[in-house]
Amino acid sequence: MLKALIFDVDGTLADTERDGHRVAFNLAFAEAGLDWEWSEELYGKLLAVTGGKERIRYYLDNFRTDVTLPGDDEAAYIANLHKTKTKHYTKLLETGAIPLRTGVRRLLDEARAAGLRLAISTTTTPVNVEALLTHTLGAESMDWFEVIAAGDIVPAKKPAPDIYDYALKEMGLAAEDCLAFEDSLNGIFSSSGANLKTIVTVNGYTKEDDFSKATLVLDNLGEPDKSFTVMAGDDHGASFVNLELLQALAK
Repeated sequence: MLKALIFDVDGTLADTERDGHRVAFNLAFAEAGLDWEWSEELYGKLLAVTGGKERIRYYLDNFRTDVTLPGDDEAAYIANLHKTKTKHYTKLLETGAIPLRTGVRRLLDEARAAGLRLAISTTTTPVNVEALLTHTLGAESMDWFEVIAAGDIVPAKKPAPDIYDYALKEMGLAAEDCLAFEDSLNGIFSSSGANLKTIVTVNGYTKEDDFSKATLVLDNLGEPDKSFTVMAGDDHGASFVNLELLQALAK
């Protein structure tokens, strides 16, 4: 019997990457007086690495080897730069510029009404999670999720399974009791590494990724009046993701 749903955040609950995080990074770079500009194409390449601070480091090591960061502590400089980026990301959310993806609010409401337990497993920071939930679902939504496993709470980020292992341990559940929701290659490696059956909803950056480890791959969760498109897997005759479909997938 299905007992819990575990959600990734960026790209899964909302399409935050292109018009949220990327924009916030560029605003932070400009504020710091840096001549860095992450285009949509470049950001797609940077998404190979999870974690904002790790993404900046990857950018410097692979695309801007000519750059020497000011000061003696590069890690501290990157951490402060990332903190500024988080400030700009939160401001973007406050404007309502980043809505939830199709079907997310409905499915969360249905799951809560049915007594399913909810959790989050993400590489983004707790501050970013709170900002997204608060500005899309309301401040009370922070209490909907029994566990919010986020950021540096585990040393190894996705694609390592650690963040999902942590959530399962905190909830006292086995992988077979749960379904995970993801949107990216690193995400499916992480959830499947924790032995979780996973529903993937692709986005513009991830639609060409290899999701052969996923249980079901869709363009979005769908709505009663707006059918999803199945890209791989068995939809059991459903046209949108509801509890009946989730129970069938969990068997």
